[in-house]
Amino acid sequence: MNENERHKRLIEEHYAAFWGGNEDLLRQQLSPDFIDHGSPGAPKGIEAVLAGARSLRASFPDMMVTVKASVAEGDRVAVYAGWRGTHKGLFQGISATNKVISFDGMVFWRIANGKIAERWAILDMAAAMRQLQS
Repeated sequence: MNENERHKRLIEEHYAAFWGGNEDLLRQQLSPDFIDHGSPGAPKGIEAVLAGARSLRASFPDMMVTVKASVAEGDRVAVYAGWRGTHKGLFQGISATNKVISFDGMVFWRIANGKIAERWAILDMAAAMRQLQS
């Protein structure tokens, strides 16, 4: 397997660890100084990711990510994916609705020394919020 394929596999495994609650694996996958550009104002580092993951899993415990397409070149991976899950807990000030929502997005990742170092995300949160509020 070449480096590009290893990077794509790392990102797919990261989605599974993030939504599956495998914090040990998340710690192995992430660079200690990980930066999430997709969440403005989020603190750097692994512990911030773990806290965010816990919160999101409490809101959407069955969330699944389907990678629809991915491209890797050098230290970058671009992913087009779909998210689908049931709203079971507080999210963005909205109490659980038990609605199943789905939305798409694009996420760009940078890999350094075999670990995920940075993330940029453009998710269709407007679609997600419309589904929760309808």
